[in-house]
Amino acid sequence: MTGAVVAGAVLLAATVFGLVRRWRDGRLRDVPVTKGAAVRETLAAGDLGAELGERATLVQFSTAFCAPCRATRRVLGEVAGMVGGVVHVEIDAEHRLDLVRRLDVLRTPTVLVLDPSGRVVRRAAGQPRKADVIAALAEAIPE
Repeated sequence: MTGAVVAGAVLLAATVFGLVRRWRDGRLRDVPVTKGAAVRETLAAGDLGAELGERATLVQFSTAFCAPCRATRRVLGEVAGMVGGVVHVEIDAEHRLDLVRRLDVLRTPTVLVLDPSGRVVRRAAGQPRKADVIAALAEAIPE
């Protein structure tokens, strides 16, 4: 009887974990101020290895073995092509461990939305939906 209770508890915990992860995966959330800093992280063209977009920049951290990274690359490329002044920059996480550590990237794909000055305004771990990316750009692009 005890074994059945333990198995049931483990199955329940795994189901709850899976549902929470599924709900959070790819959601572009506001970037909280961390490590006691008074401002959000800012990235420059030198950090990214590419110029920032005139209106916004979509930064994607990827790895070679990441299947969702390919779909994310396509979505972000489409959005950057639709919205003028928006640039998509893909960074190989394996080759830029300095940025991975600095930005606390824990999985790929991780997507950052930068405003014109390079300030990180939104962040997602996992593959974001196209509509969510477009909505996040509204906050990054000044009027």
